[in-house]
Amino acid sequence: MSRSLLPSLVRLIGSQVCVHGCMTGFRMAAPLMALREGHSAIAVGVLLALFSLAQVVLSLPAGRYADRHGLKRPLRVAVVVAVAGGALAVAWPVFGVLCLTALTSGAAAGLAVIALQRHVGALASSPAELRQVFSWLALGPSVSNFLGPFVAGLLIDAAGFRAAYLLLALLPPLALWWVRPVAELPASPRPAGAARSSSWTLLRERGFRDLMLVNWLLSSCWDVHTFLVPVIGHERGLSATVIGSILGGFALAATAIRLLMPWIAARLHEAQVITVAMVATAALFAVYPLAPSAWTMAALSVLLGLALGSVQPMVMSTLHQITPRHRHGEALGLRSMAINASSVVMPLLFGSAGALVGVGAVFWSVGGLVGVGAPLAWRLPRPEADPERVRGAGSDTAGPR
Repeated sequence: MSRSLLPSLVRLIGSQVCVHGCMTGFRMAAPLMALREGHSAIAVGVLLALFSLAQVVLSLPAGRYADRHGLKRPLRVAVVVAVAGGALAVAWPVFGVLCLTALTSGAAAGLAVIALQRHVGALASSPAELRQVFSWLALGPSVSNFLGPFVAGLLIDAAGFRAAYLLLALLPPLALWWVRPVAELPASPRPAGAARSSSWTLLRERGFRDLMLVNWLLSSCWDVHTFLVPVIGHERGLSATVIGSILGGFALAATAIRLLMPWIAARLHEAQVITVAMVATAALFAVYPLAPSAWTMAALSVLLGLALGSVQPMVMSTLHQITPRHRHGEALGLRSMAINASSVVMPLLFGSAGALVGVGAVFWSVGGLVGVGAPLAWRLPRPEADPERVRGAGSDTAGPR
């Protein structure tokens, strides 16, 4: 990766941490306050779903907005929305307002992340550089997933919920400070003669459709693990500390592999990494329900974190190569919509299926689907082999037919 990109990349990662950290902090603190005030588990589940629901609804419009206006204007809108929602929680920390804050912070994080991802993709000048810059950018959510809840938890214990909400509301404006020196890039115009088309036309392209399916399968595995490990732990009488440690090992492993991804990305192409991740995930899901002890579960969790943590940079790199430049934001919005819709629906499905057929059957079913889908990953488009098609330059199709 060119050293000239590094200062801008660091600033973009810092900006992402500020907006996303606001959302992750509220995602921990708001449900905790609701539970302490006696609201039901169903109400708390609805509150949590609102963080993802906002992104389901707004991801496509956010992607189109980023295509038209670049980085800084969408980021300013995201900051205003996040601060407004946070300020409401500070002023009126009641359940109904917290639901509104969940919507605003989720929407702001979605808009900001799409604009940042689109800008980072435009900075790269080659497929290898795309893999590397997205590997670095993937560190942002790992940091904010730790920083937001950790800081919020410290302030809740030290000064109460309002103090935590105030700090979280003050995080997003720092995102504008981070990106202030970053140069805006010119928008990519629609090729002459290309008609405006629906976002769903992207899915008519086999390469894009396969990529979205692979991404959804692996994202569902992340949801399966997060949702069902506490269920298995409870069934086996494990303490909350042990269950939390198992999930923590998964998160640390996903972060660790992203630190190594720039080195890996310089040596392997996207299809290789994603295929290995899918095969490894299928194998780990096959043995996870059979783990005889907490230590075995922890080891499998770490291995699963390494596999799933490697995927996002490769998916993002492929997406930017097989979609036309003037539709990168739109494609990112479609991906975000699918992933967040899965996060809303899949836990409900997993819970119902687990009650009917058992947790082990859910692991084996999802692992089987991932294993069957591994050939899709291997046949993903490799535009690097065809310079005419790299990053969809000059085309209004989603990729090679």
